[in-house]
Amino acid sequence: MQSERRRELSTAEERRAAVLRTAIGAFAARGYFGTTTAEVAKAAGISQAYVYRLFPNKEALFVAVVEHCFLRVRQSLEAGAAAAGSSSPEAVLSVMGDAYARLITDNDLLLVQLHAQAAAASEPAVREAVRAGYARLVEYVRGVSGGDDEQIQNFFAVGMLCHLVVSIGAQEVQAPWTRTLTTGIRHYD
Repeated sequence: MQSERRRELSTAEERRAAVLRTAIGAFAARGYFGTTTAEVAKAAGISQAYVYRLFPNKEALFVAVVEHCFLRVRQSLEAGAAAAGSSSPEAVLSVMGDAYARLITDNDLLLVQLHAQAAAASEPAVREAVRAGYARLVEYVRGVSGGDDEQIQNFFAVGMLCHLVVSIGAQEVQAPWTRTLTTGIRHYD
C-alpha cells in the first residue's frame, strides 16, 4: 500500500512537471491573457479537468511557470558564478551576465519573462510572483558577487536591456540607435 501511494505521488508530480513544461511553451506563444487552460491541456495531451486537478486555476498555473523560469535564471547565474575566475564583484557579475545572455537565447524563457512583466501590471498574484522572483535574484546576486547597490542595479538594468535587444532583434538592424543600445551588450543566437 505504501509503495503504491508513493508511485501515485510520483506519477502526479511527473505529470505536474510535464504540464508545467507544456504550459511554458503555451504561455510564451500567447501570453497570460491569450492562453487558456484548454490550450495547455490539449498541448499536454490531457483533459482540462486534469489540469485543474494539478493547478487550481490558470493564474496558479502561470505563477508556477513564472516561478519555474526564475529558478532557471537562478541556476544559470549560479553556473556563471561558479565559473568566475576571480572573486571580484566585476568578474562575478560579468560571468553571470554572460550566462544570462546565453540563457535568454531560449525564446520561450524570454517570452515568459516578458509576458510575466506585462501581466504583473494588472494581475496581483503575477505581480507578487515577479516581485518575489526578483527579490530572490537580487539578494542572490548581491550575496554571491559582493557588489554594491550601484553594481547590482546596473547588472539588472543591463539584463533588462538584453531583453529589449533580443526581443526586437536590434542586432539585426544597422543604425545609430541600435548601435547605441547594443554597444557592450552580449547576445547570442
